Amino acid sequence: MQIKINETLRAYIEPLTESEYQALERSILTEGCRDALVLWEDVLVDGHNRYQICQEHGVPFKAIENTSFRSLEDVKLWMIDNNLGRRSISDYQRGVLALRKKEIMSARALELAAEAAAEDARIAPQDGEAAQKKPAAMPLASREDIARAARLSSATIGQIEKIQKTATPELVEAVRAGTISINAAATVASLPEEVQLAAVAGGKKELQKAAKEVRDLRAASRPTKEPKEGKPAPAVDYSDMPTDVRELRAENAALREKNATLLEEITVLQRRISELASA
Repeated sequence: MQIKINETLRAYIEPLTESEYQALERSILTEGCRDALVLWEDVLVDGHNRYQICQEHGVPFKAIENTSFRSLEDVKLWMIDNNLGRRSISDYQRGVLALRKKEIMSARALELAAEAAAEDARIAPQDGEAAQKKPAAMPLASREDIARAARLSSATIGQIEKIQKTATPELVEAVRAGTISINAAATVASLPEEVQLAAVAGGKKELQKAAKEVRDLRAASRPTKEPKEGKPAPAVDYSDMPTDVRELRAENAALREKNATLLEEITVLQRRISELASA
């Protein structure tokens, strides 16, 4: 059988890193291709890296056809579930896959609902009995559902969604490579594109610094909580502080507040520019 490669399916799952690919290559050259490739008719679904290595080195392999696939969406869902079951993928990859599954399941639910509505309109109720409606497939409706599918917290899923929406490709690649955490990347993703690019170019320390600066600005701009009734906030005695220290503290607080305001203005302007450019 002549195996065909579908580029959409090949790119659907995160590619192996160079070190991971080399480790797989060494394993196949030493032990052979132990796991069978999975096909959809004659299209390769699972095992693109194994297939490439076997072709390059003339290593024999086995291939099996999964006959349960009815559409490209079926194939993608199988690929997602298959990879979510693996331990080697990162939390970021898990979140991305779960969000992709949500998109497919939501689209399917809408299609089934439309089909059921059309069927109800075609078959009029008879003898006072309402026509039976077809149950629609339930999508991953909430962030909690997605989080359970990916075995992550809902907060992490929210951060991954933010990264997908506002992060530059360079920042996304830094997350994939493990240069920056999901939490920090979601924070840096709130910055204008040119600031993100500069932070990524500066490496891990610069990314961490950028994330810390954003968090500090947010904390400085956050309104002070009112003390609970009957529990007045303890008074801070600044009388023993030198005058220059008190002045510097006041100036620092004012600058933090100003920076927070400027950051928000820059973000709003950047989004407006993007909207105008894409209009």
